[in-house]
Amino acid sequence: MGEFVRVEISGHIATIRLDRPKMNALNRQVQEEIAEAARLVDADPETHAVIVYGGERVFAAGADIKEMAVMSYADMAVHSRTLQDCFTAVARIGKPVIAAITGYALGGGCELALCADFRVAGESAKLGQPEITLGIIPGAGGTQRLPRLVGPARAKDLIFTGRHVDAAEALAIGLVDRVVPDGEVYTAALELAATFAEGPVAAVRAAKLAIDHGLESDLDTGLEIERLQFSGLFATQDAREGMTAFAEKRRPKFTGQ
Repeated sequence: MGEFVRVEISGHIATIRLDRPKMNALNRQVQEEIAEAARLVDADPETHAVIVYGGERVFAAGADIKEMAVMSYADMAVHSRTLQDCFTAVARIGKPVIAAITGYALGGGCELALCADFRVAGESAKLGQPEITLGIIPGAGGTQRLPRLVGPARAKDLIFTGRHVDAAEALAIGLVDRVVPDGEVYTAALELAATFAEGPVAAVRAAKLAIDHGLESDLDTGLEIERLQFSGLFATQDAREGMTAFAEKRRPKFTGQ
């Protein structure tokens, strides 16, 4: 669909494929194409799960430094809003999103991976937020999503030092969810996506919304979000099918309705 980002759909699984040689640097055009792809797969009723993938060599090495280096404060004050909005479009996809991480996921690449629900990494993958070494900080969600995922102390370690972590450490601190041989990253992501592909789409969307929005709220507000999402599902055919199938001791056939 875009020059550097395309959507590939097979069955009920969509892959948002980054392809900007050599390192999938995330310049403004790539950011906008990622957001467009995210909106497309979110709106597609036939897509039940999404993979974000940068190819066999690299996930995304980060922002395009040459592009940023010439920006003034006034330029970045405007662009940073667009940058965050593009990444948030991925985080707001109402379906399970899996980042399939090969090679480097640094800076903006790591921030893009943080927008996914799950992260599968190759054994030689390297992740990190090295912006501090440029005299800046993460600007596409790193200071917010990373501590929510791994805790504030570990996030501060990575952000304050700018160091890279290997796949084993990323797994140990909860930055990734699974580590596999490099050549099996996309296959492992597909296998994980397949576990959601035949599920009740509306219920999964409701669960994701309740969890994500609940984490941004106090407990009482989160419980109210959960109550409303839970109650609303009783208007769906999938809920009736799921409970009827349980009573009849058979496997449910969900239709997404």
